[in-house]
Amino acid sequence: MTLQAAKEPFLKEPEIIVPDAPVCVLGVKQAALLTTDGEIKLLSNDQAGYALTNKPCIVCHAPMIRNKLNTEIHTLDLLELYLFIHPARFTVPTVTGVAKALGLDASVTLEDQPLLVIDCLQALLSELTGLGETKRNRLANIAHVMGLNGRGWGWTPYVMAALGHTYDPQATIDAKAALAIWDRLEEWSEHAPPPPPTQYPVTDEEAEETLKSLLTKGHRAQEDRPQQYEYTKATAQIFKPKEDLEEPHVLLAEAGTGIGKTVGYLAPAYAWARKNEGSVWISTFTKNLQQQLNEELDRLYPEPQLKEQKSAILKGRENYLCLLNYEDMANGAPLAKSSTVAVSAGLMARWIMETKDGDYTGKDFQGWMTGLLGWANTRGLALRSGECIFSACDHYNRCFKERAIRKARHAEIVVANHALVMIQTALAHEGDDLPSRLVFDEGHHLFQAADSAFAAHLTGRQTRDLRRWILGSESSHRKRNRGLKKRAEELVSAYPEDEKLLLQILHHTTSLPAGGWLKRLKENNPQGPAEKFFQAVLHQVNTRSTAGDHNYSIECPTFPLMESVASVAPELKSALLKIQTPMLKLATNLNRRLSEDENENLMEADTRRRIDALARSLERRAQSMLAAWIGMLESLENGEKPEQFVDWMEVEKTDGAILDTGFYRHWVDPMKPFAQSLLPHAHGIAITSATLRDKSDDENADWHRAEAHAGAKYLSTGSKHFYAKSPFNYKDNARIYILTDVNKNRADHVSGALKSLIDASNGGALNLFTSISRLKSVYNHLNTKLNVPLYSQHIEDIDTGTLVDIFREEENACLLGTDAVRDGVDVPGNSLRLMTFDRVPWPRPTLLHKARRKEFGGRTYDEMLTRMKLQQAFGRLIRSNNDKGIFVMLDSATPSRLLSAFPEDIEVKKTGLAEACCEIKEFLEN
Repeated sequence: MTLQAAKEPFLKEPEIIVPDAPVCVLGVKQAALLTTDGEIKLLSNDQAGYALTNKPCIVCHAPMIRNKLNTEIHTLDLLELYLFIHPARFTVPTVTGVAKALGLDASVTLEDQPLLVIDCLQALLSELTGLGETKRNRLANIAHVMGLNGRGWGWTPYVMAALGHTYDPQATIDAKAALAIWDRLEEWSEHAPPPPPTQYPVTDEEAEETLKSLLTKGHRAQEDRPQQYEYTKATAQIFKPKEDLEEPHVLLAEAGTGIGKTVGYLAPAYAWARKNEGSVWISTFTKNLQQQLNEELDRLYPEPQLKEQKSAILKGRENYLCLLNYEDMANGAPLAKSSTVAVSAGLMARWIMETKDGDYTGKDFQGWMTGLLGWANTRGLALRSGECIFSACDHYNRCFKERAIRKARHAEIVVANHALVMIQTALAHEGDDLPSRLVFDEGHHLFQAADSAFAAHLTGRQTRDLRRWILGSESSHRKRNRGLKKRAEELVSAYPEDEKLLLQILHHTTSLPAGGWLKRLKENNPQGPAEKFFQAVLHQVNTRSTAGDHNYSIECPTFPLMESVASVAPELKSALLKIQTPMLKLATNLNRRLSEDENENLMEADTRRRIDALARSLERRAQSMLAAWIGMLESLENGEKPEQFVDWMEVEKTDGAILDTGFYRHWVDPMKPFAQSLLPHAHGIAITSATLRDKSDDENADWHRAEAHAGAKYLSTGSKHFYAKSPFNYKDNARIYILTDVNKNRADHVSGALKSLIDASNGGALNLFTSISRLKSVYNHLNTKLNVPLYSQHIEDIDTGTLVDIFREEENACLLGTDAVRDGVDVPGNSLRLMTFDRVPWPRPTLLHKARRKEFGGRTYDEMLTRMKLQQAFGRLIRSNNDKGIFVMLDSATPSRLLSAFPEDIEVKKTGLAEACCEIKEFLEN
């Protein structure tokens, strides 16, 4: 079949053909194998691996299967077929997960799961036969490209048959025509800027009525909760008109798990936005909460079209697929050395056809897709910072990010993340339209987000990224990295001075590290002033570090400065100044051109946008990034130790491999720049969380520390406080144990204790670790000993969100993880009934923490951070009135003063492992 034949009437009737290949499904300790003779065999993993080595086989999630069997097999992956047919429909990447997504009965034993795979294949292929002729031809063309003349996608013949086409491996491939799906995307349109909102307050009555209305809408109705109404009225206070020029209205609101704070603050936000024709921004820290908010917005806007018009989810540019990057990949797919590129191009084409917003962190992008197809072929198609060429791009009017920006400008409710809000406000120009009313959910993470947003890292990786941003790709085989010359040359070509400035920037940027810089450092062969500086830093850190384990990141103070660093720092500073000076001049010239054009009105709107974007990018890097680096180097020259900053040198490592090295600067208190960025724009700010405060013996001190940790003390001298206790019956539904007979320093002892605890609970366990190395060691001990499925962060080649999805789906599974698993995870029901902590999560004793400990109260600060981590972890355990759960500390040295982190009506019992296991089993069975 040629590409032209696909455009003609069908060559035959659609036909469902299932591959004649064995089907393999893995269980906990066995594999179920359906042979081509129809026989089902239960084999050990080793036996299954031996039987399938270098043979074709139908599986679900090939990377995980290969990892578990520890062998190379040729696979037809059920998940790839699912992605082709339902690219934007969520599924857990397991056989039962796919079956449920297709509406099939998934309650089968391991022995019957291979047959369930066949049922899934037939159901998926049947869906192709029912498509309209136009779509069948379109999908046939994509599948043909993916087949790569018989060398590519194994599913191509079966998909083509179901679409009514015969697959001809010899037919010419026209990837450009088949994969040009951008031509079918809807273009966004410009609208006039909205007028400024009015400033009428939301009364208590209006807030209550709105909440009452919302509780009866959406995907699930909720019962009235008196505390939720009080929370809503408290949140409504930030929507009062501003009365003080210097201070916005600020509320710190702690609402225990189960209060319903999400709908609680959406109600007054929605009421104010409608009443005043304004916009309220909701900021979160985790992807999980953003997705939850997206679902809750259905209550506000039950009609999909109205929701699309009145709400927006806005994220950084790097979270959205770039159509220009995808076009580069699609055009090169037939010539790529690996068939994975062609397969990935086809599957990404299918996702682009179906996705609503092109958001990699949204619900319609399967997180496991990256592990299946590779980072470069999925998430790697997003833009890197500063790479966008804006209206010079052929796909600009269809760009997912540009569409999201325009939606946010006219939306009533905008959901964003802490980092985006901070960066956007910090870089704002006078007259920029920024939100005046903000709700920061997951407020306990504000300090962490601000610490990252306002830090400066003069490192090899950061300077290499700046070189890439300016010079673009310096290798002939990489087309995606479009440098400053590509973005700017058309805009400056008619202006000799600006063209000269651009050439100066390009010339002096060659002093920054080029590709292979880390290899040259290891070989003691640095090139240029930047690499010489990082070579000297590497030497100082290796010489001065006192860390016992050099397999992981090591650090040292900047002073006393080694002569090798002092001698090269001035040269690097001079090199950076030579880049910064023409950058600032070029940005000034571009801004002047815009201001002069306003009077003449000669410039096209797209050109103005490009010039404005270019000027802002130059200013940001010159005034923020380069200025910070130059200031850091000046402090080295002068021997200064700025009081408001913490400086240190570090070598970043993972498992002994160096990832980066350089000179780091963080604010001692990052909430100062956070507040400074918000104050010029904000009229009302709510900072809320279920764990906003420490739980010490002094409530006033707890609120005072919460104000400092959330930045409220810099925003207002009279911030309001609100607290609502969780309605859950923790006394009856939860148990807390501290084990007294487990040696936390022995991985075999910890793993043995975990096995006993997991056996007692029959799985459903989330096991948290304070160290990745200890997690891996315990995993190796546990991996073959449990009778329930075991998954692990940092072990499985699956993103954390997907691991949690699998854990939530498989009721008896166990998951090992670190902080990323603890934060923002929602696993209601019986899937999470046991949570363990391997040891007290004390803060890591870094130089940065040492400075903050001194600033914020010494031991009190340590204990506050630790109690809050325990609070957040315990908060994952009980998510509904019917949940039952056990929290176990394996660290016998847990201090009693930390136990106030837990609900006061639960007795914390110190006991031995055997007694705890007996009580756990009895508690969960009753």
